[in-house]
Amino acid sequence: MNVETILRNKGRSVATIRPEATIATAIDILHGRGIGALVVSHNGQRVEGILSERDIILGLAQFGGELLSLPVSEIMTISVVTCDPTDSVQDLMAEMTNRRIRHFPVVSDGRLCGIVSIGDLVKSRLDEVEHEAHSLRSFIAGAA
Repeated sequence: MNVETILRNKGRSVATIRPEATIATAIDILHGRGIGALVVSHNGQRVEGILSERDIILGLAQFGGELLSLPVSEIMTISVVTCDPTDSVQDLMAEMTNRRIRHFPVVSDGRLCGIVSIGDLVKSRLDEVEHEAHSLRSFIAGAA
């Protein structure tokens, strides 16, 4: 299974935020949507950074209460690891584990076209295992 399959099932909507928006605004969006990261972009198409819950916690440790009024660009992760719609779920799970990251913006032809999280990948893999188990049970029942 690949990223394209996940995006077909979950949708291609990506929560983005501009780099000059405040951390307070970012927190409101994260909380309101029940998500763990925002892609930072001026135009919603080019990935300029990512802001995760982890970035906010690290920023809070560094800046204290002042953090809420700072721009997203102050604490966002700039070196964003992205993936392609053709990348396999298995490869991304390994990459997430090795790099200790939980979100991959999906980029095709230089444009943001989705996002996948570790939860999306685990759900995909569980669905795949469940399908394989069902097929095996059907095979065994047919052979008996």
